[in-house]
Amino acid sequence: MPQAPQNAVDIHTHIVPAEFPAYAGKHVTEFGGKQWPQMCAAHDCHHKSVMIDGKNFRTVTDECWDVARRQDAMARMGITRQVLSPMPELLSYWLPLEDAVPLIRHVNDTIAAMVARAPGQFSGLGAVPLQDPDAATRELERLMRDGFKGVELGSNINGAPLGDPKFDGFFAAAEQLSAAVFVHALHPSGKERIVGPAGLMAFIGFPLDTAYCIASLMTGGTLTRHSRLRLAFSHGGGAFASILPRLTHGWTSRPEITERIGISPREHARKLYYDTLTYDPHTLRHLIDTFGVTQLCLGTDFPFDIYERRPIEQVAALKLSVGDVKLLHHDNAARFLGEA
Repeated sequence: MPQAPQNAVDIHTHIVPAEFPAYAGKHVTEFGGKQWPQMCAAHDCHHKSVMIDGKNFRTVTDECWDVARRQDAMARMGITRQVLSPMPELLSYWLPLEDAVPLIRHVNDTIAAMVARAPGQFSGLGAVPLQDPDAATRELERLMRDGFKGVELGSNINGAPLGDPKFDGFFAAAEQLSAAVFVHALHPSGKERIVGPAGLMAFIGFPLDTAYCIASLMTGGTLTRHSRLRLAFSHGGGAFASILPRLTHGWTSRPEITERIGISPREHARKLYYDTLTYDPHTLRHLIDTFGVTQLCLGTDFPFDIYERRPIEQVAALKLSVGDVKLLHHDNAARFLGEA
């Protein structure tokens, strides 16, 4: 394995708590109670199943919560530090607020405890109940006081794009607090148009929804109003690199689009951050050419079964300069996290 420079930072990793508290809300037979997760034993001592509405949502490894096991995996991968964020399904936008807040607090407290065990190796991005932007802002303020680097958001909030003006107050707070915002694909639209097993959604729907999300932040004016926001997007920004030239052509040829977006979409895009999770060096090279080598950060989706097990080799295959490798491994992540 090629030797990684010191401080190789993975900005895209997830946690799941080892246990969830029993549901204590008032919606026991309704939507809230049914969607409250629980953990149950799986096929061996290193796995548990996340149960939602009595069904196995996902069987996960104990690397989701066990710090020592996680550190062992990091050593194998050549990763020095991981940025921990919730399994996206735990963002819980679909729950009533009175249910979402205690669940999110439990998840955030789990992240905080893991970071406290090894603060040199872990940093935290928490969850906020963005179905209620005011409540989300309060939780963001708490997270930043408690040493989190920022938050993870879904690519849409119960179908509403992040570029919807109703989220403007939250983004204003994130900008003021200098919070990093990592956007992960979640519950994409268009499920009915995917032919095949449900698992295809992560491979087809996720990149498309991320592209919709980035475009909405441009066309909705969020990026113009909050130009100091630090936003990163999962899965290399999904399909957005392929959409960007067409959107830029619209910006140059249609005055109403020019007025709506403001500066060129290419200029907006080169201020955002993206992870390297493309599974393909040629695609990663295209992202570097499109967005700039200063905007890509290592990302693996650890520890879920589709995670990139050789992120260092993926970058090495590009045969970049030592300085550019350092950018992808560490420096870009440091800027995204507000450390540089």
